[in-house]
Amino acid sequence: MNRTMEYAQSLGLLLAVLAVACGAAAAPAAETQAVAGAPIATQVPATAETPEQFAQRLRWWREARFGMFIHWGLYAIPAGQWGTGTDHGEWIRETAHIPIEEYDRFVAQFNPVRFDANAWVRVAQEAGMRYIVITSKHHDGFCLFDSALTDYDVMSTPFRRDIMKELSDACRRQGLRMCWYHSIMDWHHPDYLPRRSWESRSAEGADFGRYVQHLRGQVEELLTKYGDIGVMWFDGQWEDTWTHEYGQPLYDLCRQLQPNVIINDRVDKGHLARGRAGKGHFAGDYGTPEQMIPSAAILDVPWETCMTLNRHWGYNRLDEDWKSSTELIRMLVDIASKGGNFLLNVGPTAEGEFPPACVERLQAMGAWLAVNGESIYATSAGPFPPQAWGRCTQTAPEGGGTRLYLHVFDWPMDGQLAIGGLFNEARGAYLLADAQRKPLAVARAEDALVVKLPATAPDAVDTVVVLDIAGAPDVTEPPAISAEHMVFVDKLEVTVRPPRENTEIRYTIDGSAPTASSPLVEGPISLTKTTTVRARCFRAGRPVSAPAVAVFTQVALRPASSAEGAQPGLKYEYYEGDWDRLPDFTRLTPVKTGRCPDFDFSQRNQAEHFGFRYSGLVTVPQDGMYRFTVASDDGSRLYIGDTLVVDNDGLHSLQATAGEVPLAAGAHTIRVEFFERTGDDALEVRYAGPGVKDQRIPTAALSSR
Repeated sequence: MNRTMEYAQSLGLLLAVLAVACGAAAAPAAETQAVAGAPIATQVPATAETPEQFAQRLRWWREARFGMFIHWGLYAIPAGQWGTGTDHGEWIRETAHIPIEEYDRFVAQFNPVRFDANAWVRVAQEAGMRYIVITSKHHDGFCLFDSALTDYDVMSTPFRRDIMKELSDACRRQGLRMCWYHSIMDWHHPDYLPRRSWESRSAEGADFGRYVQHLRGQVEELLTKYGDIGVMWFDGQWEDTWTHEYGQPLYDLCRQLQPNVIINDRVDKGHLARGRAGKGHFAGDYGTPEQMIPSAAILDVPWETCMTLNRHWGYNRLDEDWKSSTELIRMLVDIASKGGNFLLNVGPTAEGEFPPACVERLQAMGAWLAVNGESIYATSAGPFPPQAWGRCTQTAPEGGGTRLYLHVFDWPMDGQLAIGGLFNEARGAYLLADAQRKPLAVARAEDALVVKLPATAPDAVDTVVVLDIAGAPDVTEPPAISAEHMVFVDKLEVTVRPPRENTEIRYTIDGSAPTASSPLVEGPISLTKTTTVRARCFRAGRPVSAPAVAVFTQVALRPASSAEGAQPGLKYEYYEGDWDRLPDFTRLTPVKTGRCPDFDFSQRNQAEHFGFRYSGLVTVPQDGMYRFTVASDDGSRLYIGDTLVVDNDGLHSLQATAGEVPLAAGAHTIRVEFFERTGDDALEVRYAGPGVKDQRIPTAALSSR
C-alpha cells in the first residue's frame, strides 16, 4: 500500500498514504516483452456518462458498503522478518533493501497448499462483506495470476495454479463481486523507472513507455480472462514517472474492456476524497483515504476507507496489534454514517490461510451485521454530524418518509436518547434487534425528539434504534461560531452563521444560555477580553437547534529572541528507527547532523524507517497571531520555543494539522520533529499571519545559530 502523496496546501484543504527451497536458488524470472492493448496515443476515450449513468454504475458498490482487501504474495514467505528486522510487510523488498536476485528466490518457495478459494470467500461472506479486492500484483511485480506477459507469476512457482481464476470463480458461485488490486509500480520489471535509491541494478536501456504498455497488457488480461470484475483498484501512482497522460488512457482502457467496471482515483495523479472538493480534472470514480476515517461526511464524491486489521497489510507473524471487534464494528458504522465504504484488509500466510485472529474478528462483525445489516447496506449518510451518543445512517422506505438508524454506542444512563435539531414528526421507533418491533415511546423536548430506551443496552457495542419520521429530515444544526483565531491579543471579531435559512440566531456572552429574548446576531461580535460565546437557532420564538459554544482567549505576545550570529538555514539531526509515534529524540543518537535550507529530508540514507529533528529560528514581520500548519506522512510536531503548537503525530497518510501562537515581530525558536515509517513520505511546514499570506515557510525566514 501507499500513503497519499499529494501535499496539503493548508489546513482548509485538509480538514479537512531468503533461504532457498531445497538448497537450490531459482533463477530470476525473465520478463516477456510481448505487448497487448492499443497504443496510448490512439486509445478511444471511455463513453461519457450522465450523472444518472455514473450513479447507476456505482450503485452496487455504494450499497455494498463493506468489502475485504487481501494483500498476498511472495512477501508472505518471510512473514515480516529479514535479518534482525521484524517489522516488515508487503514492502519488505524495499524496506529491507533485498537485491532482486535474492528476492526472486521466493518464487521457488511459494507453495500455499492450504489455499482454498471457497473457504476464503466463505469467510468474507460470513463477515457480511459484499466484495473482495485482492492483489493481482503488488509493487514487487509478482503476479498471482497466469500472465502471458511475464514468467514472474504464480505459474512459475511449485503451486502452479491461477489463484485469481479460482478466487473469481468462487466469488461468482457465492454471490460476491470479484475486484482486482493492481500496482502501477513494479520493482521487478526491467523497464520500470525509477529504480530504488539503494538498488545497484542499472537503469541503462530501461524504457518507461515500454513498461506502460506491459502494464496495460496485464490490465487487459485481468479484464478479459476472469469474467465481470467489479473494481480495478490501482496503487503506486505517486512516483514522478506516472502522469495524468498515462492515467487517463489507463482508465479509458478499463472502461473499454468492461464498461461497468469501477476504477479508483489512484489510476491517476489526483485524489477525490480528503482534501479535495469535487472530482477535479483527473480520472477515477472514487476516493481512497487510507488508514483513516474522514472527520465529517463526504457527500460530493464516492469514497472508501481502506484499513488494516493490525499494523501491516501483508502477513507479519509477529504483529499481534489487532483492532478489537468492537472497534471494527464502530469503524464500519462511522464510515457508513459519513457516506463511505469500508475495505478491511487481511494478510494471508504463506501457506494460504487467514490468520485465526482475523477470522475471529470478521466473524464478530458478521454476527453483528446478521442482526443489524439493514442499518448499513444500501443506506446513505445520516443527516447529523457525529453525535456524542453514536452515529446515524438513513434510508427512504417505500411508504414514504425517512427511516433513521440511530447507532447508539454510549447508552444514556437515564434511558432518554435525545436527537437534537430534528423537527420532523415521529412515526414510530423500535430496536432493530427486536423481532417483535415493540414500539418505543417518542416525545418532543424543544428542538429534540427524545426516544425512551430500555434501562440497559441490548448490545454494548452498538444497539441500533430505528426511528421513522415523516418527510425528508428537517434538521437544524447549531450555529457556526468562528473567528480568524481562537486566541487573540487585543481585539477579535467573531462571526456567527446560521446552518440554514429561515432561522434567527440569539447569542450570549455573559455565561447564560441563549433564549428567545437574548440579543439577535446581526453582524460580527467584537471581543476585547476572554469570552465564552453561546448561540442558538430559533424559529418563531422556539429553539430549533442545540446551543453552540466557543471560547475565545485573550493572550499576551510571545517576545522575540535574538537572532545575533544566526546563519541561513536550519540545523537537522537524522535518525533511523522503527516507530509508531515520534520517539524522544533527545534519548537517541543521531545517525548524522548538518544544516539544510528548510524542512528538507533528502539527507536521509534510506527510504523508510527514518526521522528528522529540525531546529532554528523563524522570523515573523509583525506582532500578532500566527497559524502554523504541518502536513506530513507519517507523524510530526512543531514547537515554538518549548510550546507545542502543532501535534500531528502518529501513523497516518498525508494529514495536515494546524495550531496558533501569538508572536511579537522578530525571530522565534522553532523545532519540527518528523518520522516516516513505510509507504509514502511527505513533510510541508506553512505559516500565515499579519502581513503573511498562507504559504510554505520561505527559506529567507529560517535561520539558526
